[in-house]
Amino acid sequence: MKAKDYQKILQELSGIVDEGVHVVDARGKSIIYNEAMASLEKTNRQDVLGKPFQEAFAHIPPEESSLYRALTENRATINQHQTYRNKYGKEITAINSTIPVEVEGQVIAAIEIGKDITEIKSMSDTILKLQKESINPRRPDKPRIKHYSFQNLIGENKAFKEVVEKAKKAAKTDASVFIYGETGTGKELFAQSIHFAGERSDQPFLAQNCAALPESLLEGILFGTERGGFTGAVDRAGLFEQASGGTLLLDEISAMPYDLQSKLLRVLQEDYIRRVGGNKDIPIDVRIIATVNESPQSLIESGALRKDLYYRLNIVNITIPPLRERLDDLPLLVDSFLEKHNKRYGKEVWMASDGALEKLKNHSYPGNIRELENIIMSAVSLADKEHVLTEKQIQIQEAYHEASANTDFEPEKESMDQYLQRMERAIIKSSLAASNGNISRTAEKLGIKRQTLQHKLKKYEL
Repeated sequence: MKAKDYQKILQELSGIVDEGVHVVDARGKSIIYNEAMASLEKTNRQDVLGKPFQEAFAHIPPEESSLYRALTENRATINQHQTYRNKYGKEITAINSTIPVEVEGQVIAAIEIGKDITEIKSMSDTILKLQKESINPRRPDKPRIKHYSFQNLIGENKAFKEVVEKAKKAAKTDASVFIYGETGTGKELFAQSIHFAGERSDQPFLAQNCAALPESLLEGILFGTERGGFTGAVDRAGLFEQASGGTLLLDEISAMPYDLQSKLLRVLQEDYIRRVGGNKDIPIDVRIIATVNESPQSLIESGALRKDLYYRLNIVNITIPPLRERLDDLPLLVDSFLEKHNKRYGKEVWMASDGALEKLKNHSYPGNIRELENIIMSAVSLADKEHVLTEKQIQIQEAYHEASANTDFEPEKESMDQYLQRMERAIIKSSLAASNGNISRTAEKLGIKRQTLQHKLKKYEL
């Protein structure tokens, strides 16, 4: 096979992948530049293909180009976070991997794979800005993030009260806290209650969902960035610095990439951080509260959570019981949510009928307290002049039940293939509802790729 044949194969391959692909030869001429890369960089392919890199991207200094370094220094760059401007001045943020291609000691080409994260970068900047404003608001009249305390933890169930008492004891210490509770059980309420009842209550409380961002951005958000550390980097404090003296909540810590968990463990052991791209050690004084929504043991066994990090964080362990195990608290919770949402919607629904309570008690609540509140909120918002919440007003999402309903296989009514598809649809619908519509979380729970789940959602019109 001739070299041109290989190049044709690579061109065709690059045209069907989602990531941007840019290949330059030993002279720096662009020989492959696919549509995905052109879309990422908001550039016309014809302005790049067949032209020297330094001509097509004259606005980028050679020393800042990972492609140029790969060619001239035989240096690979893996998953580097880059922010730069294209030739039209449009700011682009991407995660790029660039590798030199070497044959018999000579670099004959360089390949760059890019993934557009411009929108995610914008979101991460907004997160840090909002976190900073929540610590030092410029306007005293600006709405603040609501602070929760132990008074917001409602329940008389014995097991629940024991957990609350344990959390109150934890508030009197400075030890790390590890909270396990299913989705919707109120993990952040517990975390905030612990913080605001402790000695750090007048210091910042910051929270970051570890599942919300890719590793490259999450690392910068946690530890900050140093100017010059990578293309487009600026001097910016991360959450550890912003939360100095206070508490940092790491929600869904098992979603944090494994390598980043290792870096976090080192930070917790040594009590200092180093910004991404920096070389200066910065002392920190931050209390960590971490949460997971699956059994820690199962997360460790599956490799989602480092065992050594778990033991470092699990100084105080709090396990929040799910709502199905404390249904005796349901009347108290219903009354509380009625009062809350009456004020919100200007209604006067002051109590729930026996029939309504009975219907609510017969539900399994995979979404826990959050699901119950959504049910009450929906009923109150749609009420007219009623003062009593009736059974008919309670609308429970049947999607939660669908996976377990009608599971019998009846050959006279459907084929095996139809039965399996019906079950698959029901399981996906139930898991999606339990994850509050979050596709990434649903895919993770089902053990399939996000793209596979999206295909099935389209297939089953969900």
